[in-house]
Amino acid sequence: FAAACRDAGLIFIGPTPDAIALMGSKTAARAAAIRAGAPVVPGTEQPLTVEVSDAQVAELATAIGYPVMVKAVAGGGGRGMRPVTRPEELDAALATCAREAAAAFGDGALYLERLVPRARHVEVQLVGDGTGAVVHLHTRECSLQRRRQKLIEIAPAPHLAGELRDEMTAAAV
Repeated sequence: FAAACRDAGLIFIGPTPDAIALMGSKTAARAAAIRAGAPVVPGTEQPLTVEVSDAQVAELATAIGYPVMVKAVAGGGGRGMRPVTRPEELDAALATCAREAAAAFGDGALYLERLVPRARHVEVQLVGDGTGAVVHLHTRECSLQRRRQKLIEIAPAPHLAGELRDEMTAAAV
C-alpha cells in the first residue's frame, strides 16, 4: 500500500516501502538495529539455511546460551516460535518451527535468539517528518500474551522505571 501511494504521487503517513520491506525479515531488521547501535539480545545474524549443519546450529545455540528461542524470520503473531531450554530439544523445535513458518508465511527460514525468561514486552512507537526529525510516543506494555501473541496493550508501560524508560525511548529514536 505504501508503495502504491508513492507510485501514485500520494504521501503515505507511515513507514516507507523500504522500511516495511526491511521489517518483514526479522534478521534484516535485527541487522539494521545493530548497525544503528540499538541494543539487541544475543542471536544469529543470518537465517539458518540448509547449508548450516545440525552440529553448527547446536554450536550456535550453545554460543548464544540456553535458553534460546527458535524464531521464524518472516511473519509474526507468535507463529514459528519455540523456546528451547536444553540442547536435546533443539532439533525438534527447529523442525516444528520450520514447518509452521512455511505453512503460515510461505517461508520456513529460522534464526535463534537468547530467550529472556520473564521478559516484559514493551514497545516504543516513533513518528518522523521525513527530514530526520523523530520523536517517540512513549511506551506500550504488551506483556499480556497468549502463545507469544499480545492480547492487550497498556500505554504508557506502567511498570517501567523512569531511567530505563528514558534509555529505551532514546535508543528507539
